[in-house]
Formats: sequence, structure tokens, C-alpha cells
Amino acid sequence: MPRYFFNTRIGDELIPDPEGEELRNPDRAWEVARAMIRELLKTEDTQGGLFNAILEVTDDDGEIVLEFPFAEAILDMPDEPVTKH
Repeated sequence: MPRYFFNTRIGDELIPDPEGEELRNPDRAWEVARAMIRELLKTEDTQGGLFNAILEVTDDDGEIVLEFPFAEAILDMPDEPVTKH
């Protein structure tokens, strides 16, 4: 199974993912990237420019498979929680 690396780019700074994750295909890497971004936006302070960050997903050869802007990951997020208490 191919390994994908989820590197975060904020402006000119690149935060590499040294371990990566084995996934079946680029479509699954896209799903994982979106889930990772959504989780980060829930838990991190978004005042630091995180909305302008990009998740660069690369393969074993270092080739960029996809670029996922953080702002794109929130476009289809529900405004209200899925469960109501």
C-alpha cells in the first residue's frame, strides 16, 4: 500500500510529516486530509493564520499528490453540531 505524507504549509514555512500513513489510494488521502484539517481547526487557535494554511499531501517520492487549503475543509461543515443535547 502506498504511503502518503501530510505536510502543513503556512506561508513560507513547511511543517513536514516524517512518518506518513499507508492508505489505499489518493482518494482516501483526500478524505484523511480533510478530517485532519477539520480536527485541527476545532482544537487550535485559528487566529494564527491557520485558515491560510495548506496541507500538502506527498507520496513516497516526495511528489505532491494533492494540496488541500484549510479554508476549503470548512466549506461543507455544518454550522450546528450533528447531535443536539
